[in-house]
Amino acid sequence: MPNVKIYVDEGLYPACRERLVAALGPILDMLCADLAVDRPACQMAVMPVLAMPGLPPVNVELAIMPRPERTRVVLLGVCAKLRAMVGAATGGHVAIRVTTLDPETYIALK
Repeated sequence: MPNVKIYVDEGLYPACRERLVAALGPILDMLCADLAVDRPACQMAVMPVLAMPGLPPVNVELAIMPRPERTRVVLLGVCAKLRAMVGAATGGHVAIRVTTLDPETYIALK
């Protein structure tokens, strides 16, 4: 279950909105394939934000449940693909952050 939040600086957002919306389907397809999850398990959100000068104008937060096959190497590969796809859609420098959730305490109502 990848939970993806894409934060785009509000100054960059209007120019890249359509490209980013068009990229969401392929991004979700890649995440589902590389993380071995079904689409209904996913959550994605795109939010324009006020980014601070000197920091990346685009930030992606990816939260996932841990699995043995989701090794650091696999996750670094997913991050590289995600960064490239979001970067192509936004034209901005992209920072990626991944966290794994604690399956004992995580609750989701859908």
